[in-house]
Amino acid sequence: MRFAMYTPEFAADPYRFYAHMREQFGPVVPVYLDPDVPATLVIGYHTAVRILHDPVRFPADPRVWQQSVPAHCPVLPMLEWRPNALRNSGPAHDRYRAANTAALGNVRRHALHSTVQQIAIPLINEICEDGHADLLAQYAHPLTFQALNAVLGCPPEIGQRVATGMAAVFEGVNAEAGNAMLAEALTELVDLRRSHPGMDITTGLLMHPARLNESELTHQLVTLYGAGIEPQQNLIANTLRLILSDDRYSGDVMRGSISVRDALDELLFVDPPLANYCVSYPPNPVEIDDVILPAHQPVVISMAACNNDPTVVSEQRAGNRSHLTWSAGPHACPAQPLAYLVAQVAIEQVLDALPEMELAVPADQLTYRPGPFHRALTGLPVHFPPSPHLTLT
Repeated sequence: MRFAMYTPEFAADPYRFYAHMREQFGPVVPVYLDPDVPATLVIGYHTAVRILHDPVRFPADPRVWQQSVPAHCPVLPMLEWRPNALRNSGPAHDRYRAANTAALGNVRRHALHSTVQQIAIPLINEICEDGHADLLAQYAHPLTFQALNAVLGCPPEIGQRVATGMAAVFEGVNAEAGNAMLAEALTELVDLRRSHPGMDITTGLLMHPARLNESELTHQLVTLYGAGIEPQQNLIANTLRLILSDDRYSGDVMRGSISVRDALDELLFVDPPLANYCVSYPPNPVEIDDVILPAHQPVVISMAACNNDPTVVSEQRAGNRSHLTWSAGPHACPAQPLAYLVAQVAIEQVLDALPEMELAVPADQLTYRPGPFHRALTGLPVHFPPSPHLTLT
């Protein structure tokens, strides 16, 4: 038996499925990412940590695996080899990661804080007089999109095609066409920043001593957009859902006794926006927890299930960052501080502007988009007393 992770039923209540998986299989579970893509899902925290710190037995290179996968497979764009840090091991990984880490490190956090504020206020002004909004479509998504474009030096018209292509890749709907649109748009961005360099991440990648070629530059940007749009907007929206639906937060965050950072920490533990990923491809059959995993088949870490593993669950979530949401080991996300900053400022801005905001439907009636990897709301409807426009400072 294999659990299907691509169904609407799984998206609606993944934690019920994780519980059934744990009962039947323990920490290592046979799953389908797509009807034609068998994989192993790791739902045990300690097992996942061992795998994430063992790039020799569990390397990130999928090239042998993908030879047997049809080109039209909807999850292939999320899993296929690319010349980037995410899909390589050893010296190639080190080279790509060094370039990314250096380029991300050039982002000035104080300036990013101001940028997010400057983006948030017009978005809030577009909804504040209406008394109702979809915070995902009208706030979290456009804010994430604009903030990422700003730090990457990407004009809106190119960024819009990137966002459309990336959404298709994540959802597995027209993924092949989305992948092509993504590549074309990012090639234009590289060409633009080469001819007009700036103080941005794309220029930083172009100027790095690793001397990335055209294809490598494009694929570093695929990774940055992949991590910077979909998971980031879900982090903002899902944390707002938590704050607005949980009595522990709804009053205390507004009064300041619990911080938005505390809510983010809890959300990253209990319901991470990228729920299942950190994929590796063992080059040989490998034993883990008395289970033999086949060679050249995806091994997927369930950050959502691992974070909620009964053997490690703690009531203390505020300030506790032992979760696996950012991965661990050589592939741990290098953009954590920037992602925290964008989400925190975005959430604080809208809560400060609309302090009486409430969910428009009960939290258990919110729906989620299907897909084996993300934890993504279809919308976040809210209502609030109409408020006057904010003033940009």
